[in-house]
Amino acid sequence: MGGSTSCARTPAMEIEPITLSTPRPVRRPTLVQRWDELTFLHWPVEPERVAPLLPAGTRPDTLDGVTYVGLVPFLMRGVGFGPGPGLPYLGTFCETNVRLYSVDGQGRRGVVFRSLDAARLLPVLVGRLTVRLPYRWSTMRLRRENDVITYSCGLRGRPAARGRTSRAVVRIGGAIAEPTRLERFLTARWGLHVSWHGRTVHLPNDHAPWPLHRAELLDLDDGLITTAGLPPMTGPPVSVLYSPGVAVRFGTPHRA
Repeated sequence: MGGSTSCARTPAMEIEPITLSTPRPVRRPTLVQRWDELTFLHWPVEPERVAPLLPAGTRPDTLDGVTYVGLVPFLMRGVGFGPGPGLPYLGTFCETNVRLYSVDGQGRRGVVFRSLDAARLLPVLVGRLTVRLPYRWSTMRLRRENDVITYSCGLRGRPAARGRTSRAVVRIGGAIAEPTRLERFLTARWGLHVSWHGRTVHLPNDHAPWPLHRAELLDLDDGLITTAGLPPMTGPPVSVLYSPGVAVRFGTPHRA
């Protein structure tokens, strides 16, 4: 399926395979939500450039010696605690995340969020206080006209953040019957790594296999990647994907 190599000389470790369904089914969800109208934009980056940005106990997950930076705007729906149901109003908002890819000492692959911009204040506060995720309250909008989606985002309230905005325009293409190795590597992620109360934890998630579409990036003007502490991405993304969305369940965090 997909391979992973280390950017440093470490003892050999068995890393879980890349699977289109989770290897860790969530039996008792602690959090539910739905991710809709997603676009995945990805750029390659050298593992050593992002390794210092990952939580302790994790390292960059790589495919053929390369890791990736992701910019993912979407519509969050129905966030709720426990088995749900989610909240129809407070739990629905636009979000954009900047993310990296990680693997821990037990071989579990994951996502590391460098920033998460959300258009509703309450989820921002809850996400920062409970899971310690780097949420920011931002102005955001998603507009769809036929097969073209425009995502726009701007940071709120801080003079130093003026002009730190993101705007992406994407045309949705045909459905993908069989994702490539790279497309599986970038999207089939069954958990996240986060620093929580002085230690790194892995928070598993579970959802149906991604329904993916090819997509074309028509326009991009982004400042979120650099505000997340990453080098600017100077070229076009090497992967542009769209998904209508999935319903997601999160499980119990485990120490990494």
